[in-house]
Amino acid sequence: MILGVGTDLANIERIQGTLERFGDRFKNRVFTEIEQTKAERRKDVAGTYAKRWAAKEACSKALGTGLAMGISWKDMAVKNLSTGQPTMELSGWAEERLLEMTPEGHDAFVHVTLTDDHPWAQAFVVIEARPKA
Repeated sequence: MILGVGTDLANIERIQGTLERFGDRFKNRVFTEIEQTKAERRKDVAGTYAKRWAAKEACSKALGTGLAMGISWKDMAVKNLSTGQPTMELSGWAEERLLEMTPEGHDAFVHVTLTDDHPWAQAFVVIEARPKA
C-alpha cells in the first residue's frame, strides 16, 4: 500500500550559488555529516548536494507535511547502501510522522531515487506500507 509520494526538482546552479554564498552555514543547516562527506568526495559537489536537497523536499511532500510543519532538514538524510542504492533515513519529527501515517500491523519503507541532467537534479520518494510478516 502506498502511503505517500513526493517529487522535487532542484537547480544545480542555484545550489552551487548557495554553496558559494553561505558555505558551511548552509551545509551544516541542511545536510548531515554523512551527506556532506559524500558530496565533498564527488567530482560534482553541487550536483550531489542538489540531489539530496531535492530528496529532502520530495520526502517532506511524501510525508504530507512539507517543511513548514516542523520537520528539520536533517530529520531526512540520504544514505547509500553498499551497492550505491540511495536510501532515506528518517529521525526526529519526520520519523514520528512516518509512524503516525503507518497503519497498525504494517512496516513502512521509504524508497528514493535520484537523478540529474544538468542543470537539474531530481528526486522521487515513495513511502510504502507492507503487512508485517
